Amino acid sequence: MPIDFQLIWLHFYKLAIAFVLALPIALNREYRAEGAGFRTFPLVAIASCAFMLVGMDVFPPGDAQARVLYGIITGMGFIGGGSIVKHSGKVGGTATAAGLWNTGAIGISVAYQRYEIAIVLSVMGFLIFQFSDPLKKRKGD
Repeated sequence: MPIDFQLIWLHFYKLAIAFVLALPIALNREYRAEGAGFRTFPLVAIASCAFMLVGMDVFPPGDAQARVLYGIITGMGFIGGGSIVKHSGKVGGTATAAGLWNTGAIGISVAYQRYEIAIVLSVMGFLIFQFSDPLKKRKGD
């Protein structure tokens, strides 16, 4: 089977978009030292995009592609669950878990060329992480 360089560049282009759209969230999490950060969020975005691109290339539209999508969503829940920790009666990492799930959705959106959804997810995810801290009710306040 010959290598299709045009397809390689198309996939590289899409993976790069997923990477760039994950960066604002990743930089916020890294800057605030909140567990997952600069490496994790972009990897989640490009991996989700790649899994979906493979599924779209290998399987016909319909149920098989939907199963790939379901697998990614389930896997994101599993990865996010690993970021949730309970310490001294306090639960932390739920926002990071939700952010990872959001970043997976960015990758999937890019794979389906739904760039408008991916951009909105990136901007809203960043804004939530960046500006919601003052609104969050803390225990003991």
